[in-house]
Order: sequence, then structure tokens, then C-alpha cells
Amino acid sequence: MVARAPKFFEVAKKIVQMTEGKIFVAHNASFDYSFVREEFQRLGYDFQRRQLCTVRLARKVFPGLPSYSLSNLKKHFQIHADKSHRALDDTLATTRLFELILAEQDGRGQIRTLVNHGVKETKLPSAITLDKLHDVPEQCGVYYFHNANGDVIYVGKSLNIRKRLFEHFADQTPKGEKLRAGVADISWEVTGSELVALLNESAEIKRLLPPVNRAQRNRQYTGAIYAYSDLNGYRCLIFGKNTAKNAKNLELIAEFPKPDNARNQLQALVYQHELCHRLTHLDTSEQACFHFKIKKCHGACVGDEPAESYNERVEAAIQQISRKLVGNFFFVEKARSETEVAIIGVKDGRYLGYCFIDTEQGDQPVSHLLESLKQTFSDPDARRIILNYVEKRPKGIRRWD
Repeated sequence: MVARAPKFFEVAKKIVQMTEGKIFVAHNASFDYSFVREEFQRLGYDFQRRQLCTVRLARKVFPGLPSYSLSNLKKHFQIHADKSHRALDDTLATTRLFELILAEQDGRGQIRTLVNHGVKETKLPSAITLDKLHDVPEQCGVYYFHNANGDVIYVGKSLNIRKRLFEHFADQTPKGEKLRAGVADISWEVTGSELVALLNESAEIKRLLPPVNRAQRNRQYTGAIYAYSDLNGYRCLIFGKNTAKNAKNLELIAEFPKPDNARNQLQALVYQHELCHRLTHLDTSEQACFHFKIKKCHGACVGDEPAESYNERVEAAIQQISRKLVGNFFFVEKARSETEVAIIGVKDGRYLGYCFIDTEQGDQPVSHLLESLKQTFSDPDARRIILNYVEKRPKGIRRWD
């Protein structure tokens, strides 16, 4: 059927011209749209059109049907098409279905709602328009909300920036209204890489301190859990301030935004692993801790439990919270185009930064990559973000000595 059809690059320009300012309509639109976008990306062009899915539209306009597959809708509405799952026949069937939807009383209203992702223009801030939202790229990256003075009041990240912004402006809950309050402009930075977006979002929140973002604003981790061995050979845990002096004299196990967070985590570990309150400095008794007296402690505080068995549980607790980046490696991800990759660098377990590399230039020496890495802002959360990410995607790691 396609043996004598033109190659995609031969008709790409015509497709762009024909669809300029138009809406991409299809049955299960995101499926078809993803293939068209992918072909354009291979040509280095960012093809973006508004979308309308006739599956979702039919559910809204014709509720209660047993199935919304195109073949079943054709039977229900007696739409004639010679063959299913053939490009032209399915297109003609979808066109006829779309005409039936338009003929319904609420059809056009539902179309506007779906094209605009449920956003009502009358509910938008005065400086934000539907056209402005539709101009936002459908790519992974970081986005910013600005107030009338141009100050950033919120930073977020998404795999699809446009979709996420429409979700924000369609959210009519009190939380959504609070987020949108004072928004006069939006901006964004495409990264392509989800990991770079995660790192940038976290660093930008700490750099800009936007008033709506509160959970990630800590620029320093001031709390920590440390370990040491006492004179009797028992492994002891202690929480305290994250200082160079403590790190020099004790074994740093884990860092926390505040000392109270470290204390809460240590208390949880004590109960979960049945540790001694005195050997974790949560009980100031000089001999038996209170929990030994009520038979909740195995007696390490008075020597009743051997150090070997007690230390096994301590090590299990340490393993639970001491998740650290180790070694030297680059993490490689797809980036903003087909000919580009994102490189995230780690040396001795420390995040160095990221960069974008043109793959058409061939393999780059490690020294060049290290020189190209940059950070937007020093972020204590960076190691945790990288660790959580790479544990799920170990294939992206490239080790170096």
C-alpha cells in the first residue's frame, strides 16, 4: 500500500503548511499525534498543534454507549467504511463521527472544552490567554510563574510543560486558585531530560525562593544522624547539627533539612529495629534506659544483650537510611533534540552539574565533559534526586576513573 508513497521528508513542509493554525483531530489523538511529532523531531522540527480526541469527545457527547472504539461507533451510527484499520477508511469514518458530534446541541461546547483542556478563558488571569498557553512547548522542562513585577512566584517541572500549565489553570480548587493568584506571566526552559528538569527545579526554588514553593526551599541541610562505637563495642547512633566538627569526629550517616527531622527519623529507626534509647541518646539515663524497664529494650544499655547481636540491628538501620551516591560517573539522557544528549556528572559521589552535547560531534573526552558541566545553584537535594532517579534507570550510567 505504501510502496510508491513519498518519504516523510518529501511531504513534511506541505504538512506544516496545511496544518498551520489547525487542530489535530483523531480517534485516540495522542497515539497518532505522537507518531507525527516523532517524524518531525527526526527532521529537527518541533511540530506542535492543538489536539482533539474523538474518543473523549464521543464519551462526552454520546454518554452511555457500551464501547467507544471506532469500529463499534461505526456500527452504532451506521457509518459506512470499507475496511477498518486502514488509513483512508478510518479517516473518513472519524470525519463522519466528528460531523455527528458537531450536529449535537452540546457538541461545539464540548469541543472547546477539550481543545482547551478544561480551561475557561473567563477564569484565566487577565494577562494570560488561551493562545499564550497553546504556544507553550509540549516538552520536558522547567516553568515559572511571574507576578506583575516580573518576580518568580512559583517554579515547577513537567514532562509536558504545556499540559501541566493547562492543568494548573483548569484547577478550580482553593489550592489551584491560590497557586494562580497574582500570576501575570509565564516562562519556561526546555530540558528534554527529566533528570535535568528535576535538578533545575530544585535548584531554582532554592535560588529564587518563590513564595508559593515552600517544601524545597532549604538551602542547607542543618540536621544529621551520626554513628560511633562506644568503649564496650556497641554501635551508637546520635542526631545533631550537620557541622564540619561533627563530621570530623563522627561517622556521618544521613543529612536532613533540620535537626528535628533527624531526631524524628532516629526515633522511627529505634522503634522499627528495637534499638536502645540510651545508646541512641534519646534517653539520658546513666544506666538502664526507661524502655528496658518496661521490657521494650533488649538490654544493650546494661550489657544484657551482646554487642554483636545489637550491632546487627544498628547496621540494618544504617543501611535503611544511608543511601549515598558513590563513584565517578556520567548519567546520559535524551535532551532537547534528536541530535543532542544531556550529560549529568558525578565525581566521588558529588554532583558536578550538567551539560548538553551534540551527538554529531562524536564521543567527547572525559576532560571536555567535566569542563562543560555547570550547576544553576548549589543544592543539597541534588544527590538525593540523582540517587532516586538512577536507581530506577541504571542503564543510563557511564562510569569513568
